[in-house]
Amino acid sequence: MNEELSDEQFWGKKIKAHMTTFITIIIAGVCAIIGVLLVLFWVIETSPIGAQGEALIGDWSLDWIVGFMWIVIGWELLFVGIPTGLFFGVGGYIWWKRLPEEEKAEFRARDKKKHRARNTGGSGGGGIVMFIAYIIYMGVQGYYYAPFSSQPYSFWVYSFFLTIMWMVIVLGIPACIILIIVYFTVWRKKSE
Repeated sequence: MNEELSDEQFWGKKIKAHMTTFITIIIAGVCAIIGVLLVLFWVIETSPIGAQGEALIGDWSLDWIVGFMWIVIGWELLFVGIPTGLFFGVGGYIWWKRLPEEEKAEFRARDKKKHRARNTGGSGGGGIVMFIAYIIYMGVQGYYYAPFSSQPYSFWVYSFFLTIMWMVIVLGIPACIILIIVYFTVWRKKSE
């Protein structure tokens, strides 16, 4: 508990000492979030994919979703991501270079302390892997370009479950074979 309290005291002291920098970071972060939303709304209203925001959900297809995602990612990087990265990168470099050596030493000493691992609760990328597998499965079935309204919703849901089944088969069989090989070559020898 003392370690957490000392961390709070340390960062509280540093924020007070560098209040202008801290306020600048907050303002830049808020501007970046507003920029992300403005670019997203702009893309929705002007993109040919989705008929400039007028297409019905049944008109969309997996092709449109993938294309729209690429367009959003590209414009967000161009208008928000790259400028924000440059701002924080250059600003952080200038701030670090202007710090007195005593403060740099304090930060370096805190970095050398061992920090316990934290569970951030992230998904680990399973969602994007599942989405890519679903796209591949639907492409193989011939429904990649099909509008969602061309089939009942149960078809799309059952296709999702079939994608999971094929992922378990395609990834599970090699995993079982590898585990059997490891068991007989490594784990069994260790137990004997």
